Amino acid sequence: MFTLLVIIIVLAFIFDYINGFHDAANSIATIVSTKVLTPFQAVVWAAFFNFTAFFISKYIFKEFGIGNTVAKWVNADFITLEVLMAGIMAAITWNLITWWFGIPSSSSHTLMGGFIGAALAHAGGFSGEAGDVINYAKVIPTFLFIFLAPLIGMFIAFVITIIIVHLCKRSNPYKAENWFKKLQLVSSAAFSIGHGGNDAQKVMGIIGAAIIFYEKNANNVVMDFNTFVTAYPWVPFTSFLCIGIGTMSGGWKIVKTMGTKITKVTPLEGVAAETAGAITLFLTEHFKIPVSTTHTITGAIIGVGATKRLSAVRWGVTVNLLWAWILTIPISALIAAIFYAIIKLIL
Repeated sequence: MFTLLVIIIVLAFIFDYINGFHDAANSIATIVSTKVLTPFQAVVWAAFFNFTAFFISKYIFKEFGIGNTVAKWVNADFITLEVLMAGIMAAITWNLITWWFGIPSSSSHTLMGGFIGAALAHAGGFSGEAGDVINYAKVIPTFLFIFLAPLIGMFIAFVITIIIVHLCKRSNPYKAENWFKKLQLVSSAAFSIGHGGNDAQKVMGIIGAAIIFYEKNANNVVMDFNTFVTAYPWVPFTSFLCIGIGTMSGGWKIVKTMGTKITKVTPLEGVAAETAGAITLFLTEHFKIPVSTTHTITGAIIGVGATKRLSAVRWGVTVNLLWAWILTIPISALIAAIFYAIIKLIL
């Protein structure tokens, strides 16, 4: 059992690393496309603030609420180490597939689909007692924010852009653009903090669920998520560190989609999009709701583009992204169910 726990923790940190380079584009797409920073400078900048989020979550929010939510997506009676291993393997697989094809899918919903799919496979499907597998109080808000997070990001970005354009309409265009290039450093840093604070905690949730299960079944020690965080302080620290290192690796295929294919972004619009994304992520962390940083920044970029004219947004690309978002959870769940069946055959 201990060996399986170690494998799950290693896989979780691998997923965290992959999440970093998969979602690096979210933090740096606009700042690269506007040529404020070179790609290398941008990933270093984003990685630093991804890790800085650890101290903000620990000492300002004073908790890791999103990790607690993730750990409880599945009711405790249906969590086993095999379920967690299958779920994290499915999440890694789908993340790599979408990264390879340059699709900015959600690591959050990949993880949720994998976790739930493996638990349902463990319970025997949707019939009988499987109806109790999903903790709907935790899953429904996460599911709703598949749609709400991009809409909130879009609305805030639209409003911010309108306000900025109104305030700066008499400014010297050259001076204004230089100012917004400098401000983009701040807005990009804020969004990177929001990204780190949101996404690193998801891995903490999976590791927490695994350790809580192990302690109960191997050592007869019952602990809740907050007790786990206190007893294993290296887990949150390493989770934030891994996502920062992953961000350092970049995600150039997705940068192209996020930075240029949705709409052309200026420094002013980059500030508006990243600020809107950061506000959305800070709000959802406050309410302990895991959201997709990918969905959030995509919605914000669309909101910025819509202020010019609706045709400025390349809706064909956007519709393809929406399909990827809708399919992520069921495909991840199916992959996890297959992995669970394989694991049970081997172990």
